[in-house]
Amino acid sequence: MDTQMTFQAQIQQGIPSELPAPKPYPEGANRAPKRKDILTPAEKQLAVRNALRYFPAEWHQELAVEFAKELNDFGRIYMYRFKPEYAMKARAISDYPAKCEQAAAIMLMVDNNLDPAVAQHPEELITYGGNGAVFQNWAQYRLTMKYLSEMEADQTLHLYSGHPMGLFPSSVDAPRVVVTNGMMIPNYSKPDDWERFNALGVTQYGQMTAGSFMYIGPQGIVHGTTITVMNGFRKVLEKGDSPKGKIFLTAGLGGMSGAQPKAGNIAGCITVCAEVNPKAATKRHEQGWVDELIDNMDALIARVKQAQANEEVVSIAFIGNVVNVWEAFDEHDIFVHLGSDQTSLHNPWSGGYYPVDISYDESNRLIREEPELFKAKVQATLKRHADAINRHTAKGTYFFDYGNAFLLEASRAGGDVMAANGIDFKYPSYVQDILGPMCFDYGFGPFRWVCTSGNSADLDRTDAIAADVLERIMATAPEEIQQQMQDNITWIKDAKENKLVVGSQARILYADAEGRMEIAKAFNDAISRGEIGPVVLGRDHHDVSGTDSPFRETSNIYDGSRFTADMAIHNVIGDSFRGATWVSIHNGGGVGWGEVINGGFGMLLDGTEAAERRLKSMLLFDVNNGIARRSWARNEEANFAIKREMARTPKLKVTLANRVDDDIINGLEF
Repeated sequence: MDTQMTFQAQIQQGIPSELPAPKPYPEGANRAPKRKDILTPAEKQLAVRNALRYFPAEWHQELAVEFAKELNDFGRIYMYRFKPEYAMKARAISDYPAKCEQAAAIMLMVDNNLDPAVAQHPEELITYGGNGAVFQNWAQYRLTMKYLSEMEADQTLHLYSGHPMGLFPSSVDAPRVVVTNGMMIPNYSKPDDWERFNALGVTQYGQMTAGSFMYIGPQGIVHGTTITVMNGFRKVLEKGDSPKGKIFLTAGLGGMSGAQPKAGNIAGCITVCAEVNPKAATKRHEQGWVDELIDNMDALIARVKQAQANEEVVSIAFIGNVVNVWEAFDEHDIFVHLGSDQTSLHNPWSGGYYPVDISYDESNRLIREEPELFKAKVQATLKRHADAINRHTAKGTYFFDYGNAFLLEASRAGGDVMAANGIDFKYPSYVQDILGPMCFDYGFGPFRWVCTSGNSADLDRTDAIAADVLERIMATAPEEIQQQMQDNITWIKDAKENKLVVGSQARILYADAEGRMEIAKAFNDAISRGEIGPVVLGRDHHDVSGTDSPFRETSNIYDGSRFTADMAIHNVIGDSFRGATWVSIHNGGGVGWGEVINGGFGMLLDGTEAAERRLKSMLLFDVNNGIARRSWARNEEANFAIKREMARTPKLKVTLANRVDDDIINGLEF
């Protein structure tokens, strides 16, 4: 039985040789919402048939009844019975049974994504975003880990939306794993299609870094949110004025959105973050990511006024609906400097966003039992939400869409969020106003790493290495990128003090191609000298090149190509033959299935010359593929950055856009 086997033996076993006993659902777990009951009786039979193919025929009678009940109760077949007995967490790379160190590194990253301290709904294998899954079920997890334990250096594991298709012969230079998630045929890519095929067990939503095993807890989004909030305040405050005592009002304390209060603290403001799920809010408070919990509006009003008067730096979680907060702050004339929203509106009908004036539990009942009524109430709330924001922006609040599809879904609901031309939104995406021109166009994006030893001393050493590299680069960097360099030097020097680690010993900062390559080489050299253990490199898909997302990552592309996805596809293909240890490509991620195509990678540094060759080749392309596309879209900052890179890299030759005089275009008659 599992309980009598070592961790290594359980990994190598895969599907157990004996049928495990059923498991009760753990008390206190943050259960995923019940999904829409969308399958016909015949389709439910097919879903159970699909699930049973992982198991021997003699188990089918018992499991068929159990899986049918799961499907009826939850809308999905998660196979709770087959969850392993061992604690789900990232262990040291040496603890994993593997013939190939690269495979062991991937196992570590998989387990980190399912760690209850990291994952939003760990029992359902969902890491963040309400439905961002690592696997569809526990059989897929078990088989994948078994394959990785058997993998040799010239094999590649192919994963189809969580399903391990198998190990295939390849080469030592090929990726060890290739991941796809949710890649639907376009004519079968509507919301009900995704629900249906996910329920059938043939596809899944991998979010950005859940299904590609690169989620590092909320630290990743803490950094991006910190950079966004800092630069947001720079846009609205007089030079030299401090964010202390100024309000940043937002919503969402789940997986990614849970980082907002911590980011607000680092940026130095008052953060008020509403969350309807008491468990999510309490979890973030217990983890130290938010300072105070308040569930009463009068108490919130009094506390915020006190914080304003004292010019405090504090983060407050309000357990309730953010619409009520916007409305109450308007009524009590509390001025909001920055406003946003980071609820999971990519998933509006299945628990990503909750209607106002209805309890959390009642809303979850409606999702399952009265989905059309739930949808109507969500859309009514979105209109009310937009109206409240409009009243604040009329007073001077700077509101930005945080790429969670708030403006998109509010517009679909009939909310007053459209510009006068009826085409654009009246509020910018944060990428349009902040991260696009200030970061992505220059090549700055989320470079992250995980110390696979699990040793915090290794993380301390890599922090110091990264800070030294960035300070050396900054000494000769052009003025255009000095601010970004300094923000990230400050970030990495303060990272340990800010207690950002949840799960694996991981870190993130924003760097351009030069910074990423130099830091990675310095890590590889330190590994070679025996100063630290192996390091996994990666990034969020929310980056310069990896993602085509017209309302977020590529929202500042104005040549008409923001609805194309060539860049993301080239990114994942290009990374795969330049040295990535694993690559992934997803339909959906961040803003929802059907709204974005995004690609990611992971790379193991092991101190060898081969690793140095791979990091130089792959990281150069991974960043500059996106800068080239942004330059071709006539983005001035990207044009500057790609010319600078071509001067530094003789074999890089990029097609540059010729400028057209506005008078020529404006004089045309059509």
